[in-house]
Amino acid sequence: MDLPLVVRILLWPFSVIYGVYVRARSWLYRNGWFQQKHLRGKVISVGNLTLGGTGKTPMVMWLAEKFFAQGKRVAILSRGYGGSGGTSDEIELMKHRLGSQVTFGVGKDRFAEGQRIEAATPIDVFLLDDGFQHLQLARDVDILLLDGSRSVQQPLLPAGDLREPVGACSRADLIVVTRKTERRDIEAMFSHKFSIFYAQTRLLGFRRLPGDDRLHYVSEIGPGPFFAFCGIGNPQGFFDDLSHWHVPIAGKRSFRDHHRYSAKDLHDLKREALRAGAIAFVTTEKDACNISDAAEFESPIFAAAIEMAMSSESEFDATLERKLAAARGARA
Repeated sequence: MDLPLVVRILLWPFSVIYGVYVRARSWLYRNGWFQQKHLRGKVISVGNLTLGGTGKTPMVMWLAEKFFAQGKRVAILSRGYGGSGGTSDEIELMKHRLGSQVTFGVGKDRFAEGQRIEAATPIDVFLLDDGFQHLQLARDVDILLLDGSRSVQQPLLPAGDLREPVGACSRADLIVVTRKTERRDIEAMFSHKFSIFYAQTRLLGFRRLPGDDRLHYVSEIGPGPFFAFCGIGNPQGFFDDLSHWHVPIAGKRSFRDHHRYSAKDLHDLKREALRAGAIAFVTTEKDACNISDAAEFESPIFAAAIEMAMSSESEFDATLERKLAAARGARA
């Protein structure tokens, strides 16, 4: 959130109250006053400290594909935030990319969803999507993502973007810094305590909406210029990626995370694009799940398909396996 200074000052007392709550809640779980619930399969949590936009969904898909390659049976547990009817834009995106290889459990009670899945089929690995604050479910490994393009030194909600104080990083087993190849300040704060890795967004290609699953290179989608739009947690990250991929942009617009596009939204976007001189549109795969009238959209819309690219991948794999083995030993 980019709030004016005066608004942040007015909201600061509420951030203090919120901070007392989250610290107390964490302390109660850490000291056994609140009991965590255990599933039979291994649980790997992927989460963050801030509101959206750190790359949790690409990270979950990357891990799922990694475990598939090892012959593991994988399930993903998600709240399905911003959706309804047992699904959401992020769930639909993961289903589209992962297909029938994974079982999904969607709902507020992730433990109950995990139990339901285990009653039907054995699961080797549960991936707990956006799970860092979901303390009710015990996990074997906590992977914490930090957006390298954002400062971690900011207020708690609602004055800032932090869901928890920076000190909550102490619960993590691995820290992954996304969108950067290095962050010396984060390393100075945490490298003596945590295993720190770096991950970047890699472009797989563009899919034309609606219904075209073929991936097109940047050179195949036309010279542009394009109008970029998205409704994700960190829209500037997407716009920066487009610049890095050398996609010519004539204009851009961001919406709230999980925004569902109405006919009026599409009409307004066409008008803005025309005014900016754009001849086509680019958006994210997640946003593509929230556009129901793409077939009636006269101008081409291309959705960027991405994946996570981990620096020092072999070292990350070895560290993850070591953490999982240590967790299994502790539970035995």
